[in-house]
Amino acid sequence: MTSTIENLSFPLTVVILARNEQQNIGRCVGAVRWCSEVVVIDDGSTDQTVQIAEAAGARVLQHKFESFAAQRNWAMERASLRNEWVLHLDADEVMTPELQKALMANLSEVPPEVAAFRMCRKTMLSETWLKYSDGFPVWIMRLVKRGQAQFVSSGHGEVAVPTVDGVMGTIREPFLHFAFSKGWADWIERHNRYSSREAMLEEERDHTIAWDGLISFDKAQRRAALRGLSRQLPFRSLFRFLYQYLFKLGFLDGRAGYTFCRMMAIYEYWIVLKRCERRREITS
Repeated sequence: MTSTIENLSFPLTVVILARNEQQNIGRCVGAVRWCSEVVVIDDGSTDQTVQIAEAAGARVLQHKFESFAAQRNWAMERASLRNEWVLHLDADEVMTPELQKALMANLSEVPPEVAAFRMCRKTMLSETWLKYSDGFPVWIMRLVKRGQAQFVSSGHGEVAVPTVDGVMGTIREPFLHFAFSKGWADWIERHNRYSSREAMLEEERDHTIAWDGLISFDKAQRRAALRGLSRQLPFRSLFRFLYQYLFKLGFLDGRAGYTFCRMMAIYEYWIVLKRCERRREITS
């Protein structure tokens, strides 16, 4: 009998973070059913997320969301995962057949000193890949060996490529990110929450600018340093729009690129407004 990639049970655990993701969870779980274990960490969904995930073959655990990094670390420490290697996804992210082949090839002969892999994703707005406006490729650690890598919180997100106990490998084949799959109302509601958290953390953060990071050969360090610099600039929302739309060539993504850059600039402005609000509350 000839085996195909689709009917193998590969020794890889996939952890998927979810909250009210009934539109996305079936697609996300279905694309990784070739893995021997799929675990959904649910943050109290009130829709059909849990039922759809379980029907697709995933094991579902409940844990209150604190941050993306904390949720992923909790899964590795407390979810009784079966496999040494763990791939972390969000419910609105999707594995491709090409990435499946790349993962199987890399993990079938991974050197013992490798503790994690950095990966990248294609952000999609409707049917348009935001290749330029989202700065592809942005490298993020998503495939880790248990016990040798931890995720680190940064604002509402996480440090893209943290330090690990070993070597950081690279998988260049991207996965897909459908960040707008639940509509603009959901995106605005989520980023309203994110901006509140960012405003709070920025008031507590060390505002020293990492000038050396701006000229680093490491793209993640340059991105972090530029982000730190932008927080100190006047008109930072305008700066973000011009940076993504003009400097990063976001206009080449057409109408979708303009929409994305404009919305991210609005998000930036929300952070500024909420920081000002916090300061008024403290001094009043």
